[in-house]
Amino acid sequence: MATKYIDLNCDMGESYGRWTLGADEEIMPYITSANVACGFHGGDPHVMRKTVALAMKHHVAVGAHPSLPDLMGFGRRVMDITPQELKDYICYQTGALREYLRAVGAELQHMKPHGILYTQIEHEPAQTLSAAIGEAARESGKELILMCLSGGKSDATCRKMGLRVASEGFADRAYNVDLTLVSRRLPGSLLTDPKKAADQAVRMALEGKVRTIDGVDVDISVQTICCHGDTPGAQNIVRAVREALDRAGCTVKPLRDFLPKA
Repeated sequence: MATKYIDLNCDMGESYGRWTLGADEEIMPYITSANVACGFHGGDPHVMRKTVALAMKHHVAVGAHPSLPDLMGFGRRVMDITPQELKDYICYQTGALREYLRAVGAELQHMKPHGILYTQIEHEPAQTLSAAIGEAARESGKELILMCLSGGKSDATCRKMGLRVASEGFADRAYNVDLTLVSRRLPGSLLTDPKKAADQAVRMALEGKVRTIDGVDVDISVQTICCHGDTPGAQNIVRAVREALDRAGCTVKPLRDFLPKA
């Protein structure tokens, strides 16, 4: 049987000022890629530097987690923006994080939109914002990996642009039959039971299947699996997911180590 490589990512560095969110120090040893907040929805200069240092300590690859400029709403409120504005927001945020990585001799592995931006790009008919994200990634360098919702419109758009894309699945979120994520406003949208999240992750990785909130099995192809850092009990979920993937025989490693070049 061929070796199954999978990346395990989590949103990190979302604290700022005197406000603390997440359990980064407990989570970081179990993941292979960290999506680091860049100041627009969470994070600040000091937290960014600390998070990069923590990732380096545990040999975790670092990616930018850019958001719409919505610190008060944690990047989860819809905003009416132009494609150029989005490109500028992404350039600003990824550039800041890249400088912290440069200071420790490391490279930016990936970029993943945060919050409502991740969802918003899946519902725009013309895919102009998805294309803007792709153009921003291309400006950052041809080796930069874009994390996109598996089976989503942005995944297809960015692949057509010739970009290096990693299709992403979620261990701690419920799915609709079209592979979009169930709205956080609805009951059952979050999987907070570590075992259920771990079972979903293993099934996605090994069987290419996920069961929707309506109980329907659908096909899904993933190269990276996400656990949200702000899900209640996130540290327990991440540990359970990592241990389950290891037991199932997956080789869990950063995307840069196995994802083909664009």
